[in-house]
Amino acid sequence: MAEYDNLCKILAEKYPHDFIRWLLKQEPRTINILKTELSIEPIRADSVTFLQTENQILHIEFQTTIKSKTPLGLRMLDYYVRLTRQYQVPVTQVVIFLQPTSDKIAFTTEYVTEVTTHRYQVIRMWEQDSALFLNNVGLLPLAPLTKTDSAPALLSQVAQSLAKIPDIETRQNTTAYTEILAGLKFERDLILQLLREETMQESVIYQYILEKGERLGEQRGEQRGEQEEALKFCRLLLDERFGEIDSSIIEQVQVLNKEQLEALGRAILRFSSLPDLIAWLNQPSI
Repeated sequence: MAEYDNLCKILAEKYPHDFIRWLLKQEPRTINILKTELSIEPIRADSVTFLQTENQILHIEFQTTIKSKTPLGLRMLDYYVRLTRQYQVPVTQVVIFLQPTSDKIAFTTEYVTEVTTHRYQVIRMWEQDSALFLNNVGLLPLAPLTKTDSAPALLSQVAQSLAKIPDIETRQNTTAYTEILAGLKFERDLILQLLREETMQESVIYQYILEKGERLGEQRGEQRGEQEEALKFCRLLLDERFGEIDSSIIEQVQVLNKEQLEALGRAILRFSSLPDLIAWLNQPSI
């Protein structure tokens, strides 16, 4: 499930203005994405995003599951103290639960001990109105997770919004992100039925997802095609995650076989830094 959380992290860092408008109701002039380990004991912030505006920090944490080694409230307090000490500006913290749950952790907005009370915001996607998400490219992939009485109706609206995106590359990528996140809530057949638009069929990520489940033993030419699609998928995710990468690393990726590329595609969303990628590629089994 970490892959879904990290896909949301990618969206927040790709479209920081959209998330600031949604969560802070602000129109900031500048936004910095803080790439920090928050000294003392480094935190591996897999699904955490820190966005700094002119005079405030927005800390977003995405949650698919409720399991955690460190209690969520304690973790939020820990982040708050470190961010406040390091940057000395107000910090707003928002936990976004992606998947419906009745667990009390999704309905708790404070961490309380005998001597401390720390409060943070909680958003449950299944309670959110879809309108904001349907009309915003950066938030559109989250739209399938919003409130609805009719799954087909919501997914049809999502498909219409995707079709309106003028830039082809943006439309393809946004469609792929949307299809992946929709899998948290809806059956695959329904998603494919309602979101299989021309833009989705053209999408590198979508093609890869469809081909991933095809049976083994295909003809050699088809296998080469799958390997090429898997490589395109990994290159796209690497570009989104890390930007320009040294050519020596790209060469290591290009020699991977289809199964290794599939494993890398799943792993990329868990990487928090370029050294994670390098360590993965240098594993003895690769």
